[in-house]
Amino acid sequence: MSMQPKEPVVIPAETVRVARAAFPKGSLATRVRDELGLLFRDEEFADLFPLRGKPAWSPGRLALVLVLQFVEGLTDRQAAEAVRARIDFKYALGLDLDDPGFDFSVLSEFRDRLVEAEAGRRVLDGILAAASEKGLLKTAGRARTDSTHVLSSARELCWLEMVAEALRSALNVLARTAPDWLVSVAEPDWFKHYATRAEDSRFPKARTRRDEVGLRVGTDGMRLLEAVFAPSAPHGLCSLPEVEVLRQMWVQHFHLAGGEVRRRDPKDRPPGAMRLVTPYDTDARGSVKRDTMWDGYKVHFTETCEPGIPNLITNVATTVATVQDRSMTQAIHDQLAARDCLPGEHWVDAGYPTAAALVSARREHGIALHGPIQADNSAQSSTDSGFGQDAFTIDWDNKQATCPGGKTSTTWSDRLSQRGQPVLRVTFSVSDCRPCPMRRDCINSPNTKRPRELRLRRNDEHHALHAARAEQQTDAWKERYKVRAGVEGTMSQAAQRCGLRRSRYRGLAKTSLQHQLTGAAINLARINAHLTGTPRARTRTSHFAALRPADHAIDGAR
Repeated sequence: MSMQPKEPVVIPAETVRVARAAFPKGSLATRVRDELGLLFRDEEFADLFPLRGKPAWSPGRLALVLVLQFVEGLTDRQAAEAVRARIDFKYALGLDLDDPGFDFSVLSEFRDRLVEAEAGRRVLDGILAAASEKGLLKTAGRARTDSTHVLSSARELCWLEMVAEALRSALNVLARTAPDWLVSVAEPDWFKHYATRAEDSRFPKARTRRDEVGLRVGTDGMRLLEAVFAPSAPHGLCSLPEVEVLRQMWVQHFHLAGGEVRRRDPKDRPPGAMRLVTPYDTDARGSVKRDTMWDGYKVHFTETCEPGIPNLITNVATTVATVQDRSMTQAIHDQLAARDCLPGEHWVDAGYPTAAALVSARREHGIALHGPIQADNSAQSSTDSGFGQDAFTIDWDNKQATCPGGKTSTTWSDRLSQRGQPVLRVTFSVSDCRPCPMRRDCINSPNTKRPRELRLRRNDEHHALHAARAEQQTDAWKERYKVRAGVEGTMSQAAQRCGLRRSRYRGLAKTSLQHQLTGAAINLARINAHLTGTPRARTRTSHFAALRPADHAIDGAR
């Protein structure tokens, strides 16, 4: 299909008349069209379509339909039906009353085009641009960021189900690609064990019997892989995606020992960032955050938080579940800078700020990054009488440190921390530390041959870290930090209104598009609430919690 850009849409007079009669006070769809105008133009999506072919339905209108779909939580069928039957949708899209709309499959095809071109961010940017023109967006003030977990659309599988389904999926694709060859290599028992879904089977309850089933599945899968990669196998079988998933799954969970298939020890398996959790969503990863365990992804929302205007989401970033928040700080700032949405102050939780992030945010983007900094957790700092890093005098020009006893360091070298961050390793002399009367307060080790060592950040990072820790102890900073708490409501709104907690689609690219559309939908809903004067929801308090005495409430807050 080709795309032929059209002139800006003018709402037909009859559509306007009927919509005004049906919605005398307006609705979200009509109000957004009246206040923000045409949000998306066909020219913005011209690169998604070929130059020749049957004309496609207006991509600018389809983009708006996708956003309205997420605003109201509609399926593709329901969204297509709304375009055909609802007057407010026709008004927002500028359609005639008798316009038949489109088949619901068009939405899926359009999403695929957005995914292939990585163009989902254009939808969010279109709404932000319209809001900025109307004075509803201020990007140079304060912003806040938080992340939350997102479950994969694929069902969570136990270990036996996972390996059995990986093998069954590979058998099914081979049965379609090379049926005669598969019949010649398949064992008779395979048709019994892998003809139906693993969830339809009853695995043994006893641990030993379950281990036997797991080894049987591992042996069958190893035989299939040997047959696929044999020289006599048909060309191209080993490059099938399902076969590659089977190979990866077997490398992660099985190995050969003495010619027999054995299950790998948990310590011998790859790290979580590489480990597949389901054969049906190869981008999903398993992760843990405190008491929450999930298979899937993680999404980061950044929103403005200025009084008098709606809090609008300015950036959405989606990653696999194993990516830590602190590794996303720089990426979020770069994405905001690329779209001219950088804030002056960026408020985050304890997962984002690091010494390097504090410096880079200020130096590269002029952002004051605010968030709880991890305290000095060295053994010396944990005791009242111990000498932490603050007790040492650092001479950065001469690359020396002086201890509380007046002794200077002997070595100053570059190293990498356990997280791969560059640090400075400063070591004192054993001859100075061994007879020192303050050794017990300085070195938390009975080994008398071990001198005191310091692990320092670079000069600028060291000072930024100490300045941030000092500032965060003040009551003024604690009062200002309360602004970050509002982002929790954004996560709740996205989860309840747009189903944020579970991906609608499989794969990181499609899940990322879902989150871009979620951010756009939340922005439309908030702009509509601002235009109608709808107050922001207050924190819910149960009837029982409201009976709490004032002094108990204070104790609970502590």
